Amino acid sequence: MEYSQLGQIVAPLLAWYGAGHRQLPWRETKDPYKVWVSEIMLQQTRVETVIPYYQRFMERCPDVTALAACEDGELLKLWEGLGYYSRARNLKKAAQVICASYGGKFPEAYEAVRALPGIGDYTAGAITSIAFGQARAAVDGNVLRVVTRLTQDGSDIMENKVRRQVTEALENVYPPEQRGDFTQSLMELGAVVCVPNGAPLCGECPLNALCGAYKQGTQMQYPVKKKKPERKTENKTVLLLLHQGQIALRKRGAQGILAGMWELPNIDGVRTAKQIRQELAQQNIALRELWAVSHGKKPLKHIFTHREWHMVCWAAVCSTVGADNGLTWVTEEQLAQEFALPTAFKKCLEWYGKVWEDTGGQQQHDK
Repeated sequence: MEYSQLGQIVAPLLAWYGAGHRQLPWRETKDPYKVWVSEIMLQQTRVETVIPYYQRFMERCPDVTALAACEDGELLKLWEGLGYYSRARNLKKAAQVICASYGGKFPEAYEAVRALPGIGDYTAGAITSIAFGQARAAVDGNVLRVVTRLTQDGSDIMENKVRRQVTEALENVYPPEQRGDFTQSLMELGAVVCVPNGAPLCGECPLNALCGAYKQGTQMQYPVKKKKPERKTENKTVLLLLHQGQIALRKRGAQGILAGMWELPNIDGVRTAKQIRQELAQQNIALRELWAVSHGKKPLKHIFTHREWHMVCWAAVCSTVGADNGLTWVTEEQLAQEFALPTAFKKCLEWYGKVWEDTGGQQQHDK
């Protein structure tokens, strides 16, 4: 199939989508606000994970005005566990722009939507086609995979010119009606049939009679994607500091990964018990007890887009805590209800709880 022939996919794809697509809460509406929030949440995140987050978010922030007024701490708590926290911050920034510049009404023009903080070509295309019925394609990895298999295009999909070519070709064949359904049908096909991992389910595909790769048996050769550079590995010593029934948190800097988020205190590199005591003493913190939560275990791993943390976890009971050490002490209840902790550090807390339970509270303390 050539790009100029993509119009042939419209009718069978819409028929397939209409006969039985997944029922998802954001598909029950054409409200641009709800479409927008769902699309932002779905970036780099599985549908099954997003559903409860989306529902809680809509209960607290049902419209643009509510989102614009939401306190940062509460917003990040709503987002806790989804990762990529800049998405939440950009949602609020964009909501504030919509309130200030458009009277709280979501703009319809593609250019205006595209100009909002945190919105790229894909998200702008999804919003304007699904909510406003415009002939705007939403081209992501799923759609690129479908189209390159249909056309047997061996170009590197990481190149912008390939994405532009696919976008233009699809926008030229958008139907006069059901434009939002056409956008979602392409997404759906790439998510559940022309899948990203493993062999595609070609026998269930409504487009297999049109698919060049299927006819040639070359489905697994597409899409062509330049190999990503290897992630940088960083070692971390993470500390669970306990004092008078409270847990120590620290706020990260305004720049870089997890910017502005709360974290468990941590030290770059792998430290011994002696080194930990020495470094904490420099911050006017003395320890009564210290033990390795991950003793005898491999480091916890947490993967970001371009780096990978290997975390060795220690827990300590503090005997004295001085001032001016940059720490904030919170109760377990406050941590659960008020402070958003990134998944990397929640893993350490969960590991601590599991070790405590498995050993009946008998930890291996340092000497």
